[in-house]
Amino acid sequence: MPRYKITIEYDGTPFSGWQMQANGPSVQAELARAIMGFTGEDVIPRGAGRTDAGVHARGQVAHFDLDRIWPPATVRDALNFHLRPAPVVILACEEVDESFDARFSAKARHYLYRIVTRRAPLVLDRDRAWLVGVALDTEAMQKGAGHLLGYHDFTTFRASQCQAKSPLRTLDTLSVWRDGDDVFIATSARSFLHNQVRSIAGSLKLVGEGRWSPDRMREALEARDRTSCGPVAPACGLYFMAVDY
Repeated sequence: MPRYKITIEYDGTPFSGWQMQANGPSVQAELARAIMGFTGEDVIPRGAGRTDAGVHARGQVAHFDLDRIWPPATVRDALNFHLRPAPVVILACEEVDESFDARFSAKARHYLYRIVTRRAPLVLDRDRAWLVGVALDTEAMQKGAGHLLGYHDFTTFRASQCQAKSPLRTLDTLSVWRDGDDVFIATSARSFLHNQVRSIAGSLKLVGEGRWSPDRMREALEARDRTSCGPVAPACGLYFMAVDY
């Protein structure tokens, strides 16, 4: 059976998340519907990572097997046809070895969080960024971010319902910068805990406002206590950017 790897872009606003579920629409279900429409096969694609309700993706990756061989360009175009009108598109498709697994073959995952610091409400970027109506000190935020780099117990920065067996993770990069009214937080790791990036972004926002010192990020990390975390940043500002294999 041929195996296909697809790279996916989607607007997470109307979805309950990546994973197929009974209580709402999901990206995974839309892809399964498109595969059924194209091939007549009941196939559930496996993703590189789950995204929560409202989280977007520019480079989510998934794989699935089909009963017959199709040119990858045909798979891409056919799925895009059947995905309409859902806000999901296949950017690329390639045939891969059967040993490839979108989740378990991943070497690194990359996320970007976007904050807009202006007083006026968002119109074109509504549901695509976190609107914060005050200026943020990105230099202080970067200093705070530095305390989280490396291998740590991230209990403070994971959801209470996180199902990961261990809170230990290695954060490879965590960068903060400004571009006009936009503040970006970019991070990379082999894997992330549930709500880890949004928890970090929410705490760094407090540093940017001057409500936390940069050292407070280290203190929160070392507390290993969820109550030491700042408010979790909203899902609308988070983007799953890419996966390395």
